[in-house]
Amino acid sequence: MPGTSIKDALAKWEAKTGQKATEATCIQLNMLIPPIDKMDSSLNNLNACEWLSLSTNCVEKISNLNALKNLKILSLGRNNIKNLTGLEAVADSLEQLWISYNQIEKLKGITSLKKMTVLYMSNNNVKDWGEFTKLNELPVLQELSFVGNPLQEKHEADGDWRQLVESKLPRLKKLDGLTIVKQEDDEEGD
Repeated sequence: MPGTSIKDALAKWEAKTGQKATEATCIQLNMLIPPIDKMDSSLNNLNACEWLSLSTNCVEKISNLNALKNLKILSLGRNNIKNLTGLEAVADSLEQLWISYNQIEKLKGITSLKKMTVLYMSNNNVKDWGEFTKLNELPVLQELSFVGNPLQEKHEADGDWRQLVESKLPRLKKLDGLTIVKQEDDEEGD
């Protein structure tokens, strides 16, 4: 059975919400039956969109985001996405990427997201520090969820996960749902 197209999903969303997709700032096309399997060119009509959610579908590839110049939050959790190629199109606006429960192993493409403050990417397939340290190129990243990736599971079992992440991403304020408490200098206040 073919998947639902973005065009058809938007038509159903408009009928359900009474809003015009071309004017909406928040569009949620989650858990469709049949699921969306492709981010097609109909996304190019969503110029006003600031929050786009395509979670719990069967999307395999990030694409057709070029016209979404106002996009701040992109939710693609619970799909079949294998890489982050395609995010460069929203690099100037994207602040939050919710991409947990996919099949991402490599973080190529993430370094262009200089405004990203929140990255939820738990339960993917990131295995090595070489990929993880690309996150250090995100100058305003404050919150990261990485639970369930092989790298996190190994170091959580070793008991050194939080310590290693805090040393590699010193600007981070929240990791895996827990606030990072910074040790203040002993010299402070003297």
